[in-house]
Amino acid sequence: METTLVTGATGLVGYNIVEALRKRGRKVRVLVRSLEKGRRLLPEDCEFVQGDITDKASIEAAMDGCDVVYHVAGFPEQWMKDPSIFERVNVGGTQNMIDVALEKKVRRFVYTSTIDVFAAKTGQTYDESQIDTQPKGTYYERSKQVADQRVVEALEKGLPAIFLHPSGVYGPGPTDSPGTNDLIVKLYRGEVPVLLPGGYPVVFAADVAEGHVLAEEKAAVGSRYILSEAYYAMPALVKVILEGLGLQKKVPPVMPLWIVKAISVVGEWFAGILNKPPLIPKGQLHFMQWQAIPDSTKAQHDLGWKPTSFPEGIAQTIPTLLLSPPQKLVS
Repeated sequence: METTLVTGATGLVGYNIVEALRKRGRKVRVLVRSLEKGRRLLPEDCEFVQGDITDKASIEAAMDGCDVVYHVAGFPEQWMKDPSIFERVNVGGTQNMIDVALEKKVRRFVYTSTIDVFAAKTGQTYDESQIDTQPKGTYYERSKQVADQRVVEALEKGLPAIFLHPSGVYGPGPTDSPGTNDLIVKLYRGEVPVLLPGGYPVVFAADVAEGHVLAEEKAAVGSRYILSEAYYAMPALVKVILEGLGLQKKVPPVMPLWIVKAISVVGEWFAGILNKPPLIPKGQLHFMQWQAIPDSTKAQHDLGWKPTSFPEGIAQTIPTLLLSPPQKLVS
């Protein structure tokens, strides 16, 4: 039986990819920084290798004997006191994965990129054809742009890579990064008095995983696929969540953009002194102000990918967030 390596398996996307692979009866190996965390979150029948994508030796050990690689691991935060970590992990780690995959001659290299690498104006719908050639506005986005380009360059060296581009992922599974899952919990607790201006596109985590595996099974080398269900402005997005929670509350008002920008600038200045994340990272605000709409028609047509509607996805997500912590996969 072929062995499939998954990096980033203790994150929301990687966790669900492990689930999708196991449903197909696949033998899964995971590269994890913490064996304790990996064994707590992931099923016992996974093969665990301790290491890190910034450590090429550990990648070589993890990838030895693997036919397929899912490179999901990355650093998704929107603020760090030392921003060089974005380059180290997202670019350097991806280059390490590329180098070892070429050396090992893997059959498939499934790369989790991001919608941030595409070009579009506010309100514009975009597809996979519009790669942005200009540097984006945040350390995270720029690091993902460079990492994506490294994978493109490796195609010419024989890397059998396929690119997946999820939008704002939510759903059952572990996550250490703020996002829609965190927003659900804060709305439930009454901790969201106001909303940030803007909005963002969303996609259910299990659907993202299924899209990755379908791409491995069906896509041609070099293909790109956006995985996104729908775009929501913040009031509409929060309305769906409040309805899913069964809360008879009014949607909180939206803060004026100029106030939010001021809070963000001052907050990041204090964050640099206190070494604590700011209340509103500039990167988060930047992403929410983009307000462009990704089109997943290609994935739906080519792969037979079917995204879950946001209300249905929220209904499946809420019990896992409010009733219990993430459990091991059991299916």
